Amino acid sequence: MNPIQEYFYRIQEPERSTLLFLRDTILASDPENITETFSFGLPFIKYKKKMLCYFYYSKKYQKHYLSFYHGDRLDYPELIQDGRKKFKILLIDMDKDIPVELILNMIQDVKKHIK
Repeated sequence: MNPIQEYFYRIQEPERSTLLFLRDTILASDPENITETFSFGLPFIKYKKKMLCYFYYSKKYQKHYLSFYHGDRLDYPELIQDGRKKFKILLIDMDKDIPVELILNMIQDVKKHIK
């Protein structure tokens, strides 16, 4: 098992399946340009080999989240900056439907800022 798989398989169900679905959806949204890597102990999603977003868990909010690079340039009320300079996070509420369309729109917006 590779480090990315290990990261997700340490997460309990049903969170694991939800995050794997989200990961697969993001990767499939642009398979020619979007890839993944494992850095700093976290799964990172890259666009044309540059950082796009990553998965993590917030102890403060007790939720998993997706953190967007260039999030400071995104204007979505669902995103939280919490003192971060370049990133904003989207908390994933496992008790609600995953906002797939919203996430894909955010990714499209971040891609515009990657050179």
